[in-house]
Parts: sequence; structure tokens; C-alpha cells
Amino acid sequence: MNDQTRIDYFTEAGSVDAVNARIGPDAPLRLAEIMRSLVRHLHAFIKDVELTQDEWGVAIDFLTRTGQICDDKRQEYILLSDVLGASMLVDAINNRRPTGATENTVLGPFHVDGAPEYEMGASITQQGAKETCLYEGRVTDLDGNPVEGARIDVWCDNEDGFYDVQQPDLQPAFNNRGVFTTGADGLYRFRGIKPVSYPIPDDGPVGQLLGHLGRHPYRPAHMHFIVSAEGFDTVITHTFVDGDEYLQSDAVFGVKASLIARFEPLNEGVAKWRSEYDFVLHKRSRK
Repeated sequence: MNDQTRIDYFTEAGSVDAVNARIGPDAPLRLAEIMRSLVRHLHAFIKDVELTQDEWGVAIDFLTRTGQICDDKRQEYILLSDVLGASMLVDAINNRRPTGATENTVLGPFHVDGAPEYEMGASITQQGAKETCLYEGRVTDLDGNPVEGARIDVWCDNEDGFYDVQQPDLQPAFNNRGVFTTGADGLYRFRGIKPVSYPIPDDGPVGQLLGHLGRHPYRPAHMHFIVSAEGFDTVITHTFVDGDEYLQSDAVFGVKASLIARFEPLNEGVAKWRSEYDFVLHKRSRK
């Protein structure tokens, strides 16, 4: 048998080459690149920890149960991606921006299209709330110029830590959700509640994994924002409540120092709290 017809049979030492050699010449280039890297890293991991057959069986069972709990209202694999930091890493790689531009963080599973559009200063809370909060600030470009026509889509949990879609029988649709559009001054202003920290769903395989790892399932309190404007990168982000006990241990690694916002008590009647935060947009690169 000459070198041109030599077959690379599977061996422990040559496992990567044996598997990657099976990728056909007609496979899409990007798919082939990704799969070759996946095989390299997966095999390196297995060799590094010298995985036992019983442990591999546990892993297969975990992945099976993760898939079985998924439905049209729950995606356990996204939850797994979140708690492993994979969601935040993919987000960071795909949303690199210059210093000074507002940073992204994860979208989360509770965004809903079609939220009502309000006039500036309106309230997004359709139920009574004790810890009311006034949110305001500016949307500018990197040079400090106001951005007119910026669309600000906001949403958060209620004071019990639940989003409206989690409690359709208890909360009205679009509770604590709204869309606002900036004028020529770039200012935004709306009333809502001071959000609270809450646990991600932890009654499934991912929650069990967190428990085995000695990790809690909590996210620090935050308000969600999607800020978009013609000619600028869309920002998908949160503002986090300064002083929250889970800022340094967010279950999904979503906190960035630049996104921590002050919540100050108000002495006027419009709301109990006030949080001011400015969004700085990066002009989209022309291609």
C-alpha cells in the first residue's frame, strides 16, 4: 500500500486526523472550518480529563434531557449557552465597538415584538407599583451629538420578578414594556418600576447543573433596552441596578461595569426613584 492509498485508521493519538479526514471536499468551507475546530477541541477536552465511559453516558443523558424539556415557550439549550458564558462570548465577538460606545449584553428570552409606542414621559407599567422609577437620559453619537429618531424598546420584570409573558393570567399583556422615539434633542424619558433580581428557570437539567456546581440561578436587577437608529449599530443591552447583590455573580455573565446605573431616590411625586443613563451609538461601517 503506497502513501497515496494509505488509510488513517482511528487511534487515540491520531483521533483528530482520522475524523477530520472524513470531511468531504464539497463541504461548505465555513462549515468544514468550524467542524474541524470543534473536533480538535472536543477530542482535546476528552483526552485532557480522560473522560470515562460512565461520565460520557451522563453527558449524553444530560443533553438528551435538555432537548426533551424544550418547547415553543422554553429553550433549555439557550439557557445552557447562557450559564456557560457562551452566549455572552458570541455577543462580545460580534459586537466589538470603540471605547465610549455603549456595550451590548445578552437579549434574554423575554423580548416581545409589537410593544406599544408611547409619548416621552409616559409610564410603561400597567399595574400598580410601589417602587416606581423615572428613567431618562440622552442618545448621542461618539462625538456627543444628539441622535434624532432613535427607537428605544424597553422591558423589565415586575416587582415579584416575573415578566408579563411568564404570568399571562396575572399580568396584562405588554406590562412593563414600551417603545419611545427621540426628538432632535436626543432625550428620552419614561416611567416604570425599579426592577428586582430574579432566578432563571432552574427546574430543569441546567438548574440541576448549577446546583451541582455550587452556583445560584439569579440575575441582578436590570432594565432591558434595544436602541436603534438609522446609520448606527443597534445596541441590545441592559442597565443594572447599582448595589444589587448579584452584580458580581450574574448567572448568565451579562453584567459589564459600564452598564451599572445609579438609582437615586426622588423627593418629587413623579416617581420614587430616578435612573439616568446615556446611550452612545457607533456609526455603522459602510461596506
